[in-house]
Amino acid sequence: MKVFMERKLLIKLQRCLFCQGMLRNDFRGLSTHNKVGFVGLGNMGEKMCKNLLKKDFKVMVNDLNPRKIELLNKAGAVVAEKNSDIAEFADFIITMLPASHHVTSFYAGENGIMKFIKPGTLAIDCSTVDHVAPKNLSNLFEKIGASIIDAPVSGGVAAALNGTLTFMVGGKEEDVDKAKPILSAMGKNIIHCGELGSGQIAKMCNNLLLGITMYGAAETFHFGKKLGIDLKVLTSVINTSSGRCWVTDTYNPVPNVMENVPSSKSYEILENI
Repeated sequence: MKVFMERKLLIKLQRCLFCQGMLRNDFRGLSTHNKVGFVGLGNMGEKMCKNLLKKDFKVMVNDLNPRKIELLNKAGAVVAEKNSDIAEFADFIITMLPASHHVTSFYAGENGIMKFIKPGTLAIDCSTVDHVAPKNLSNLFEKIGASIIDAPVSGGVAAALNGTLTFMVGGKEEDVDKAKPILSAMGKNIIHCGELGSGQIAKMCNNLLLGITMYGAAETFHFGKKLGIDLKVLTSVINTSSGRCWVTDTYNPVPNVMENVPSSKSYEILENI
């Protein structure tokens, strides 16, 4: 009930901003090329969307957070009053949502946008969800002459900010090729992993290994601290030795050993990067 009321409040606030003329939502006259709809403006999605705008894509956005919408509007994005506007506007639809049921609901739920999607539209789901979610949607897309690929990301907030994400993509080769100009605006590595759903499989495997190495690194540094070695020195040794990994040289779990990582920022969400 609390979540439902918060959602209603956010929607009401967004509509209020439209009424006050604070959000630009008139997309008439925009170029018919490179039109992208982007839904899900969280810590990753906001930065990914800004990179699309920097590359001169015409972007329409929507999110439950009015603050995020306003930020992207100021950066040059057009704002959708409702999700169906995204479907009617975009040639490409990017979703960056929290979980499988959010993605499924957005497209095929009671108020989903599937009935508004134009033939030829390509949906690019960058969410981290289960590998069957895009497969379950693919038949619906095929019926209307549209298509969907899964393209989860790796690299974290810093890579989203800098446009250096890795995309693990599942789908038909022609759809992946069609998506490359969009993905290249937000990342530097685009890996076609195979059929639809294989991007999510690759992401799950990558995250499993990341979790294992993060746990190992945390235990290692705790062990070193207990024995009395300076952790910056230990980090320097590991990063020039056989123990080096992404966790130790890029995302160190030890506070104040490396700048601009969550452990050195009290694990705060990096909203304002």
